[in-house]
Amino acid sequence: MTMLILAATSPLHWLPPVLGSLLIGAAAFALIWTVINTLHSDDLEQEGEWRYDVNRINELRRADSLYRYFQPLIQLFARFNRGAFRESLPEISREIQAAGLPRFWTASEYLGKLELIALLMSPLYFYVCVQLMDMPGTVLAGVLTILTAYLLRRQLASRARYRLLLIKRRLPFLLDLLTLLMEAGSTFLQALREAVDEFSEHPVGQEFGRVLAEMSMGKSRTAALEAMRNRLNDDEITSIVGSIIQGENLGTPLARLFRTQADVLRIKRTQRAETVAGEAGVKMLLPGILIMASTVIIILGPFILGFIYSPFF
Repeated sequence: MTMLILAATSPLHWLPPVLGSLLIGAAAFALIWTVINTLHSDDLEQEGEWRYDVNRINELRRADSLYRYFQPLIQLFARFNRGAFRESLPEISREIQAAGLPRFWTASEYLGKLELIALLMSPLYFYVCVQLMDMPGTVLAGVLTILTAYLLRRQLASRARYRLLLIKRRLPFLLDLLTLLMEAGSTFLQALREAVDEFSEHPVGQEFGRVLAEMSMGKSRTAALEAMRNRLNDDEITSIVGSIIQGENLGTPLARLFRTQADVLRIKRTQRAETVAGEAGVKMLLPGILIMASTVIIILGPFILGFIYSPFF
């Protein structure tokens, strides 16, 4: 009887439920504490901090509810990320810009937001895995938490690539519109304003709208285009913007430049489509072989089985 009681009270039986309960309780406490701590005021005071950074944080609190509710935790993760992922932060920053996310995000803070989402999912992972697998479930839950953060990071890269693809698809039409407007007598600023209004709902209109806004605030045309090139960090867009900047420095009419670059973009799009079409045959080779093999097995299988199991006389 004593041995049964000791076996029933073994740490292997009560430790997983207690660990899961503690994690859920800690998550609930962190949620309540951060909500109370961040909702007591709308804006941060500007004493003792750099004014621009405080304004950036205030704008980010308005733009992103998760940052508003969990700002202390995200900033804690951001301090960790600045030391642990120093080499990856410039690439993440470029992807944030290319994905069209609010420009108030820094790379370390956005990565901290992704880590926070994974951390908020961890109590569910621990509860389910511990219930199913006991002690090995804790290891699996930890792996799932890390995997969630990694997949969210990959999602950011995929979102940036997709938005760049949308921009490159629509950019020739915007350049054509600029060409027509400037050949009709409009100045570059007037033509750009009309083009931005026409493509206002599209990422290409949003990017050139940012160029227009920077030029309206006093930036030169070259500096605004270079800023867009650095934001998007794409080879084709870099080549086009570089050609426009070079042509402007040499005095080439912008309408001619825009028409030439629009034609170049269409040629590149055609070449890209031909490349994809050429790769399609190679990619379909293996599925075609598998389908052919399965068809042969389906057709010849009954004859082979009949030959194997038929009596010999």
